[in-house]
Formats: sequence, structure tokens, C-alpha cells
Amino acid sequence: MFLRPLRPFWQRSLRSLPLQRPHHPQRRTLIPAPTSQTGPLMSRRSDRALPSPPTSIWQSKFVRTLPLFLVILVGSTAAIFNYQKCNSSVVNSTLYALRTNAVARRELGDEVYFGSKVPWVWGTLNQLHGHIDIRFTVKGTLSHGEMRFRAERRSRMGFFETLEWSLKMPDGRVIPLLQADAPDPFARSELNSGAELSSYESA
Repeated sequence: MFLRPLRPFWQRSLRSLPLQRPHHPQRRTLIPAPTSQTGPLMSRRSDRALPSPPTSIWQSKFVRTLPLFLVILVGSTAAIFNYQKCNSSVVNSTLYALRTNAVARRELGDEVYFGSKVPWVWGTLNQLHGHIDIRFTVKGTLSHGEMRFRAERRSRMGFFETLEWSLKMPDGRVIPLLQADAPDPFARSELNSGAELSSYESA
């Protein structure tokens, strides 16, 4: 009973409300995306269009620079392993024995050291598994050559046994530095001290 007089008022209020029209978003004009011929962008704008993706995978910078990255990665890894081998106790012991060997000093002279400013030790240097087979160039005041050292440890708790220690000269001569009637110069060296238990291998 009390709501009947108010019903015309509700109807008039609803009729007076404006009708809601569908909302259409305003579209902004996008600025063309930069190209390879465009100069440097001096400002950032939110209405700049994105560049189109490459149509082929070979046009991507990542794919084009991947071979260069792999070459740098392999070269850096090889250089790190070679640096560790050059500073190992095995290489230091063989160089010291070469300097004090009478045959080597007669062929190479004094001041025996690596043959180049950037030495490279070839071969396998695996003290953990008991296998050493390395070679590198050396030089002295008289001549230069390539020294090869090969040793094995036949048992886990045994000592390294020198199998070959020779010096190859530029004329092709291979001079054995390990005499049969002389004691092994590396028997009491750092090869058998167990100070290094590492593995360096290269081609």
C-alpha cells in the first residue's frame, strides 16, 4: 500500500537516466619501427611499433655469432688446461732434470727452458690414474728440440716408472736421456709425492 504512490517516481527516475552506449577504445597511430637505415633513437616512446621478427633462423644474430662463441669457448678451455699443465710438478721436474743432464746440456747448451714464449704441452698428464705421456719444445744457448717424457704407475699405491725420456733434435735424431745403467732421475721427484692428483688431457 505504501509503495504504490512511489512507483511513478521510480519510473520517472529510470527514464531520466541516460542510456549507456558501447565503449569503443581509441586507437592510436603507431610510429613505424626502426630499420637498419634508421639512425640512433634519442627518445623512448610507447607508441613505437615493434620490429618484425626475422623470417629465417639464419638471419638471427645469435645463430650467426654461435660459431664464434664456440671457437672462443674451446680455445679458452684448451688454454686453461695448458696453463695448468705448464705449471704442474711433472713439467717442472722434467725441465730441472733436463738442465742437469750432461747429454742434454751438450746438445742444447745452458739456460734450458721452454722453446717459445707461449709454451704448449702436448699429450696426457694424468697423475690420478697413473699415466703420463707429454712432449713440448725446449731450447738452450746452442740448439733447440722436443722433449718427450712417458711414465706409468702400474699399481694404485705404487710409484711412477719412467718408460721414456728422450730429446728429438731438429735434424731428426732422437737422443735417449734415460740411461740403462743409471738410476731413474725421477724416482724421488715430485712425480711420486702425490702432491697433484689431477687429470689434464689434450690431443
